Order: sequence, then C-alpha cells, then structure tokens
Amino acid sequence: MNLKELATRLGLSPTTVSRALNGYPEVNEATRERVIAAARRHDYHPNTRAIRLATGRAMAVGHVIPIATRHEIVNPVFADFIAGAGEVYTRNGHDMLLSIVPDEDEEATYRALKSKGNVDGVIVHAPRLDDPRIPLLHQIGLPFVVHGRATGATQAYSWLDVNNRRAFQRATEFLLDLGHARIGLINGLEFMDFAIRRRTGYLDALAARGIAPDPALMSSGEMTEIAGFRAAQAMLALPRPPTALLCSSMLSGMGARRAVESAGLVMGRDVSIIIHDDDLSYLKNGEEVPIFTATRSSVREAGRLAAEMLLGLIARPGTGPQERLLEAELIIGQSTGPALLAQRRQSPYHQGAQTSGGPL
Repeated sequence: MNLKELATRLGLSPTTVSRALNGYPEVNEATRERVIAAARRHDYHPNTRAIRLATGRAMAVGHVIPIATRHEIVNPVFADFIAGAGEVYTRNGHDMLLSIVPDEDEEATYRALKSKGNVDGVIVHAPRLDDPRIPLLHQIGLPFVVHGRATGATQAYSWLDVNNRRAFQRATEFLLDLGHARIGLINGLEFMDFAIRRRTGYLDALAARGIAPDPALMSSGEMTEIAGFRAAQAMLALPRPPTALLCSSMLSGMGARRAVESAGLVMGRDVSIIIHDDDLSYLKNGEEVPIFTATRSSVREAGRLAAEMLLGLIARPGTGPQERLLEAELIIGQSTGPALLAQRRQSPYHQGAQTSGGPL
C-alpha cells in the first residue's frame, strides 16, 4: 500500500497523512493516532528515501556518547531513556544514530554529523557545569535538546529535566520529619548539573531546619554499586555515623544497603535509605511493595518527551527554545523508618550494652 491509497482509505489528504506520520505539530492528536493505527493495520511504511529527497532531511537523530571518562552506555538509566526515545523515532519514521567516541573526539563528531548531513538533530546527554556543547551546537546550527540542564550556560537552549533540587529537598525533609538529623548524601559526580542541583536541595532542607551540614556526611562519585558501598561504609565508620542515607541512584543505594548489612545493621530500622530513579525497566524496586523509599521519575517517559521535543524543533525550524521540568514522586518503601531506634543504637548506653552482650 502506498501513501495515496492509505489516505483514500482514511478519507484524508496525502499531505495530512504524511504530516501525521512525520510528527508535524499542526496535526491534532486524534487524527495522528488514527493515521498511525491505520498504517500499522495495513502494514504501511513511509518511503524514507522519498522523504529525504523531498525534504532534504536525513530522517535520523543522533546521540553522541563519550566512552572514556563517562559510562552512559552501560548505565541502566541511559538504556531506558534510549528505549523511550526510540519508540518516538520509530513511530515517526526516523532512524537513530548512536556514536560511541573517545572524549577528545566529541566536538569533531558533532561537527561531522552536521557537515555530512547524517542527522537532523541530536539529544545531548549528561550536561555539566558550563557545558561547551551548547555554544558548539548553536554555532554549527544543529538542532538539539538537552536531557537535563547546564548550570552556567549563557545561551538559551531547549531542555527537558526532572526537578532534581526539589526531589532531594523533599527526600531530605521526609527523613528530617522521621527524626533523622545525621543524614548522609551519596551523590553523583558534582561537575554534573543534576548532582549540583541535588546537593542544593539537600543543603536547603538542612538549612531550613537549622542543621549545619557535615562535610564527612557528603560524598560525590560515580553512581555505581561499589562506589555507593564504599561511601556508605566510610560514613558508617564515623564516630557519629548517619542514621539515614540519601543516594543518587538505585545502584548506589544497593551499595549503601550492602554496607549497612555488612556492618550488622538493618536497613529501615538502624539506617534509613532513600534512592533516586527507581522507575527502571530492568532494575525493579521490588514487586508490590517497593524495597527502597525513592524519588521516582520515569526515564523512559523522559526519553519519549525529549524525542518529541526534538522532532518538533526539526519540523519547525526557527522555533524558540522549549523547556520542560518534570517533578519526581516520593514513593514510600521498606527502607525508611523513624530515627528513634537508630539514635538509640548510637547512644553510649546502647554501645556498652552491645559490648557486654546486653539486650538491644
């Protein structure tokens, strides 16, 4: 079946059908869904080569991933984002070009994508402080959407982000309301924008309660299981250990849990743990009852939304920058509880009782 035959069956013009299938925003959502459903039913696939010739577009979107010092490619968060974005690309007849490059070749790769016309736009991952990719992409004229934000950027740009500052402020407030005053932060790398914002939320919540931050209770590193374990282990060995830990990822939270249990303690009773990003397809936070209390944000949905934003910018050249801020939910799981028992564990009386074999 060709485009004209599909349009005739639907009682629409070929132009409307084409625009619906290619994500043009002027087509209303009901019509778009009807056209997409009919295309699937009749196994219709747009002629990508014809579209490329007619529009001069590559019908492809790029993702450039530096591999040496960042590990996006093995990050389950990245995998979920790509899965969500890929759904949108496929639905709109676009290919995805994934470029895995050495860090020092990143700028050259963006320039090559533009000069060769391999892609119509790109999604920028893992933005950092004063991110140089934003002025670069403006300079070479390649449409882009940033997944996250870049503190210090001086030019306007399109972005989609979760409210990291508010998520960690709420999580810290929740722990404070449970009576925890010694709260450890196991953060991501703090030249990354999201980690800067998460630390700010944590510090804002402490300041609002008149609690001075303790540098010994704050760590920054790769969001891996082993890094979470080592950071939590070091904090739990302090003379005044934390009674709660706030972790920037599911993986670092798993490491923190291992450290808690290795110390002979019980998560949720002796030490409370909150994680971020628990809504992952291949790394589930328990079944009916979540294991971890978490600030939940669907990375897969973020991928869909960012892809839709980018395709809209490509379809409407000259459109001003778009911004979208998502809010994270606070989901209560089994990993948090009142500070009373944890504080009792740290008291001199209790430590003496443990040493002498007395009751808990």
